[in-house]
Amino acid sequence: MDRRTFCMTTSLFGLMPMALHAADAYPVRPVKIISPYAAGGGPDVQLRQFSQPLGEALKQSVVIENKVGAGGVLAAQFVASAPADGYTLLMGSNTHLIQKSLQPNLKFEPVSDFVAVSNMASSPTVLVVSADSPYKSVDDLVSAARRSQEGMNYGSGGIGTSAHLAGATFATLNNLKVTHIPLKGSVEITSSLLRGDTQFAFPVAGTGVPQVKGGKLRALAVTSRKRLPQLPDVPTLNEVMKNELTVQESWFGIWAPVKTSADVVTALHAAVVTALRQPSLRLAFEAAGNEAVPSESPQAFAAFVRSEQQKWAEIVRLTGASAV
Repeated sequence: MDRRTFCMTTSLFGLMPMALHAADAYPVRPVKIISPYAAGGGPDVQLRQFSQPLGEALKQSVVIENKVGAGGVLAAQFVASAPADGYTLLMGSNTHLIQKSLQPNLKFEPVSDFVAVSNMASSPTVLVVSADSPYKSVDDLVSAARRSQEGMNYGSGGIGTSAHLAGATFATLNNLKVTHIPLKGSVEITSSLLRGDTQFAFPVAGTGVPQVKGGKLRALAVTSRKRLPQLPDVPTLNEVMKNELTVQESWFGIWAPVKTSADVVTALHAAVVTALRQPSLRLAFEAAGNEAVPSESPQAFAAFVRSEQQKWAEIVRLTGASAV
């Protein structure tokens, strides 16, 4: 080996630890997660509870930024166009899959524009009415809706949300003529019911259960396969209606822009799993009707997202739900 080759080789070996260190350094600055939900709504609260243990696992602060609008589409489009460096992430959910089924021309692809990192939490929706409503059961509500001359309204946090599809499914299966009222966010569902602007709604459990526990709303049913431990006396909608289409569960996970490196995705997945193992976080999720459900791997979460895309597309087709 001549002197020049030796010096070049020595220099390269000298640089290798630095290169490896740089690759292993992620994250070196705060990580931002974009929430498509209004501040104070159930999913946003869960994300903020999750951000602290996630930050501890990453050894960096995690900042939550709300970008509300178009049923989560604005947030998704923002993250899809962000640098694929692991510092801008999305709280992705089944709502994004629903939106794409409702509006195929939307300028984002929930599967191909993102890398699925890990699921975070899963929860059903809860069929609720105001606490002073005369409706004490699903049958009461259905009978009243069929008799109503003026018609009934149901509210949701926006077109294409889980609350919208749950309400559309309920109306379709019961042959009800009701009007969907898309609100600015899930946090407005309770006030809409209390004012009487809407007569029923299907908020996700993270939003609905605290309001039921607080005495503002009455729960008539849940859309999970089994009864919620937090509402043991409330039946599942499937118990009442005997139809598998009523089993609908929402989920929230972490997505990154599609070209994010495999090393960064692996590091993020490991941090998510570590965070969701914390007993205090799991208890906080459970208290709101959610279940912490970390994915086994990014690949497993990606497969789950693809299967969910097919499921929600079928529900949109069967209900005739529309974005207008």
